[in-house]
Amino acid sequence: MTLTAPIAAPGEPPMGQLHDATRRSLEEDRPYERLRGTPLERELLDDATLERTLAAALAAHDTRDGAWVFAYGSLVWNPAIVHDDRRHATLHGFHRRFCLRSRLNRGTPDRPGIVLALERGGSCHGVVYHVPGHAVAAELRLLWKREMMLQSYVPRWLSARVDGGPVRALAFVVNHASSGYAGRLADDAIVSIMAEARGRFGPGIDYLRATLAGLSGCGIRDPHLERIDRAARARGL
Repeated sequence: MTLTAPIAAPGEPPMGQLHDATRRSLEEDRPYERLRGTPLERELLDDATLERTLAAALAAHDTRDGAWVFAYGSLVWNPAIVHDDRRHATLHGFHRRFCLRSRLNRGTPDRPGIVLALERGGSCHGVVYHVPGHAVAAELRLLWKREMMLQSYVPRWLSARVDGGPVRALAFVVNHASSGYAGRLADDAIVSIMAEARGRFGPGIDYLRATLAGLSGCGIRDPHLERIDRAARARGL
């Protein structure tokens, strides 16, 4: 299924939310600056490592005709990258799970929140964005600043299925060696974290519902996220 979507441009994310995962803030390195002087500063990806890992990813895939990027969480509703196509996609071998601590965006170092990541096993329905060839290097550099600065993910080129067959897409898989990896949590534990933690973008419940709304807008349902939302509503969140 091809999803109608305009080419992304600099500006504010949907749903009236103002946060640093926008083109302008990423281009100005504002997310990095907000981490200076915090306990997380020592985990920041330095510029040399960022460029080296980005170069390795670019070398692993022929991007002359562009590149697909797989979205499963906030990239669904706030991609902030230039793209000329957007399609429903299924990724086999990985599933969407709340398994990554958020110590800035949806929590703090003292009281981390929880956000989604790709974990091994099962499958994941999401979206792939196609970045045109001339823009790949610049757009992936922005993604690296957004997704890789705390080394919470491992970037991988994976086969995602769209209408018409498979495409090779870049996906950000959770890094089990990251200090933010939370492992497998029960639904009640996830809801409790969302009830107690709040970061600079607000509480995790907003992130959960923005993701549910974004997926629904693409014709995608996720029973696991819906179950957590029901449990959160039962607790008055």
